[in-house]
Amino acid sequence: MESSFPFGVILAVLASLIIATNVLVAVAELLLIHKNDGVSLCFTLNLAVADTLLGVAISGLVTDQLSSPAQPTQKTLCSLRMAFVTSSAAASVLTVMLIAFDRYLAIKQPLRYFQIMNGLVAGACIAGLWLVSYFIGFLPLGVPIFQQTTYQGPCSFFSVFHPRFVLTLSCIGFFPALLLFVFFYCDILKIASMHSQQIQKMEHAGATTGADRPPWTPSDFKAVLTVAILIGSFTLSWTPFLITGIVQVACQECHLYVVLERYLWLLGVGNSLLNPLIYAYWQKEVRRQLYRMALGVKKGLASFLLLLSARDGGTEVSRKTSCHIATISHPQLDG
Repeated sequence: MESSFPFGVILAVLASLIIATNVLVAVAELLLIHKNDGVSLCFTLNLAVADTLLGVAISGLVTDQLSSPAQPTQKTLCSLRMAFVTSSAAASVLTVMLIAFDRYLAIKQPLRYFQIMNGLVAGACIAGLWLVSYFIGFLPLGVPIFQQTTYQGPCSFFSVFHPRFVLTLSCIGFFPALLLFVFFYCDILKIASMHSQQIQKMEHAGATTGADRPPWTPSDFKAVLTVAILIGSFTLSWTPFLITGIVQVACQECHLYVVLERYLWLLGVGNSLLNPLIYAYWQKEVRRQLYRMALGVKKGLASFLLLLSARDGGTEVSRKTSCHIATISHPQLDG
């Protein structure tokens, strides 16, 4: 695939938006963790970190798209770049899976959730997630069948990685995880239906106060809905790329690399921009924290401008005073 200036500009804009939005959400999550000390917030923070690293990783490809075709990136450097891009994307997808499992566990075992998912377990889950992500990303560098035999710049995913790598990821990771998500949410909907029936029975009996109410709250519905939207967005973003990659493996005569790299891969990467927007819109505590951050920036900027204007006003007053003194002094000198 030849370098393209418009594609490089689109990639640069997308990388900038991914980094900016995810950094904002990550700062909001850090402040919320400092206030509330919630384990689930650590998982959403990890999602923002993974998406930020993906934005940083794809920003390294921008220069290759905007540079001259006569000076392509070396194959080793390109392989390392794409390994980091793949690792960050894998960490983002795996974090969405971890968030879904965390919500499933909180709803399935509400009384034992905080005993099971403590800080140590959450830290081990996040550490293991990053180990698996980097194993996936750097796997083609150690397996020759996942590498392209020839390399022609500019640097892109399929210029160094063979579509067999996409086929392996799809069959071993993506589609089994999708089936697992379907199982989780079918079970969650079953639990929600049972709790709804219990609430209706209690309301009919007039005993819906205090500890008799089932452990299912509107916040649980909101959390499940948010995770469902996250899963739906990453499924719609990455499925076209993975399915088309499988078709490319099955049909060697089909040249789908331009469609894969210019459109479908870009669609998958765009999921890292959707994740912070979804959390900023659907999660009330994140939205409130972002609002408080905006108010703090506004107040700080107003104070800075007020201080600046006061300093300029003081300088102007001192200048007028000196001119007035000079005006009075000249006649005295003449006399």
